[in-house]
Amino acid sequence: MHAPTHSTGADLSQAPTVVGKQPPTPKKDARFWLIFVVLFFCCFLSALDLTAVSTALPSIAADFESTDATWIGSAYALTSTALIPWTGGLAAIFGRRPVMIGGILIFALGSALTGAAQSMAMAIGGRSVQGIGGGAILTMVEIIICDLVPLAERGTYFGIIGAVWALASTLGPPIGGALASAGAWRWLFYLNLPLCGLALVLTFIFLRIKAPETTLEEKLEQMDWWNLLFVAAATSTILGLTWGGATYAWSSYQVLVPLIVGIIGMVAFVAIERKYVKHPTVPFDILVHRDAWIGYFTTFLHSLVVLAIVYWLPAYFQMRGASPVQSGAKTLPLSFTISPLAIVVGASVTITGIWVPQNAIGWAMATIGCGLLSLLKYDSGRNAWAGFSVVVGMGLGMLYSATNFAVLAPVKPARQPYAITFYGFVRSFGQLFGIVIGSTVVSNQLQKNLPAAYVAQYGELVGDATFALIPQIKTFAEPLRTEVQIAFNDALVTLWQVLVGLSGLGFLLALALKHIPLTMEVDESWGVQVKKKEGGVQGAEEEKVGAL
Repeated sequence: MHAPTHSTGADLSQAPTVVGKQPPTPKKDARFWLIFVVLFFCCFLSALDLTAVSTALPSIAADFESTDATWIGSAYALTSTALIPWTGGLAAIFGRRPVMIGGILIFALGSALTGAAQSMAMAIGGRSVQGIGGGAILTMVEIIICDLVPLAERGTYFGIIGAVWALASTLGPPIGGALASAGAWRWLFYLNLPLCGLALVLTFIFLRIKAPETTLEEKLEQMDWWNLLFVAAATSTILGLTWGGATYAWSSYQVLVPLIVGIIGMVAFVAIERKYVKHPTVPFDILVHRDAWIGYFTTFLHSLVVLAIVYWLPAYFQMRGASPVQSGAKTLPLSFTISPLAIVVGASVTITGIWVPQNAIGWAMATIGCGLLSLLKYDSGRNAWAGFSVVVGMGLGMLYSATNFAVLAPVKPARQPYAITFYGFVRSFGQLFGIVIGSTVVSNQLQKNLPAAYVAQYGELVGDATFALIPQIKTFAEPLRTEVQIAFNDALVTLWQVLVGLSGLGFLLALALKHIPLTMEVDESWGVQVKKKEGGVQGAEEEKVGAL
């Protein structure tokens, strides 16, 4: 299959489609469901590691006596974000299965490097490798769903995948906390190795997906080598954002230079892709519809809010004196709210064909939930923090399944894998911003709010030393301990208030969405690999699973 050529905006709009009047799709057989078993497992593997480190960060920082613990999360998000567009391009040229296998192998390598790290620098390097693999895995999961399932039926499948992602993301903190409490945070990464082995076996046996029948020369001709410019520019931009306000001041050259260079590089990349590249990695015709722009931006906001909460809600419990495993357990009201809501909303879209109200309601609940979190005190009781977590979890869970329809509904089936790849890039970029903004806000506010007695005895916090401070709080004598807890809580309140504003913006944007009917078509170029009919004409194939 050759990479797609440019399409006009007129190609993107779907003819009005009423889901209830469409002919039913053929029954999906065992091959189809076995592929989805592989996808669910790979998605869980990728998502679990992204957030499991949140409760282990204070222990990692203490072991290495480092103030760069935030980079354990940022490095993963950085590499997965920068390489997602190229991952989608490679999948279009070489096929889905080889890229998935490559992603699993790279993820396993990064896990081994991080687990064996003897310094913070080595741990950050390992996480960078992990990010490449994790981003590739999740991108392939979503592309393959687009290949196999028409958009009108995709709500249930995206809902399940969203629930798997959400469950893994929110179960990660308790697992990371349990291992950190046992002084075994390295096993958080070592345990990925047998899981990756199982994922490889499942992928080799069951992930039988059609692949492009082109020669190696034709594949190389389709490679978009300008992606190297994008990767460098995106990495430079993300470095500037990560350093800003934490490692260096926003006005410093260490922040401004990479930001400026990165932004100029990305602008140059866009200009080159539009005018000179025959097979662009991200075709620009997927961006012409207003709903698509709203969908991408609200996806960015959703990912930002989710990661900020997943990283800093466990910190709220740990600064109160909870152990890592206890803080992870106290995030369960959030965990077990997000996943069911993701499934319910996905199923509701499949049944009704309606997807706009779910976006608005989800953002309304997320806004209210973040507002409630801002009411938490350093000594709030269980009813408060558990109840508030449930409310925000309901909103975020709904959005896990709802935001992608604004991106995919305006796009023809053949273009949807490219749209979902860019969707994954935007989501990953939002996750990075969630880590960066959360760390910047909390660190800056904590430096302002720390009591004079702490500064006199221990000095001011240098750089991003917030996670390194958390384990020390319980060792302080009163009244210093309570004063530091109040200062920490006030810093978190500021973060929750920022998230209220961002969620409110998402709600306003969701109100501007216009319903587009969901198509029952799929791209016949991809799908389940089929067998030759016995005694049939050479090249005759069985009916493609999941297609009309």
